[in-house]
Amino acid sequence: MEATGLDAIGQVSRRVSDIDVAVAWYRDVLGLRHLYSFGPLAFFDCAGTRLYLAAQGTGTPGADSVLYFRVDDIAASHAALVSRGVGFTDPPRLIHRHDDGVEEWMAFFTDPDGGVLALMSRTGP
Repeated sequence: MEATGLDAIGQVSRRVSDIDVAVAWYRDVLGLRHLYSFGPLAFFDCAGTRLYLAAQGTGTPGADSVLYFRVDDIAASHAALVSRGVGFTDPPRLIHRHDDGVEEWMAFFTDPDGGVLALMSRTGP
């Protein structure tokens, strides 16, 4: 089978109801680097992957994708976000333990429009 040339994700988009509220939350609460805004559009850098927020079009804000943020220390990231007022559905929890002892951990939370986001972390054996 021929390779498609697909590689790392370059951008993820998400609909929001209010671009100003969304920019403030993603920038000030999550601490993402705001690249620029243009009308009802805003762009953030997530360690090389661009997050594109749009307050336009049809559909339900926040319902189109789950954003998973890789973190080195899920407990510390969870605590930092909780201190900023982020509400998590559950504390960080073990999702899977691989045969080699590597553990996959996740913790889920929502943005102001109810869009689901998550922290994800891998720990060594």
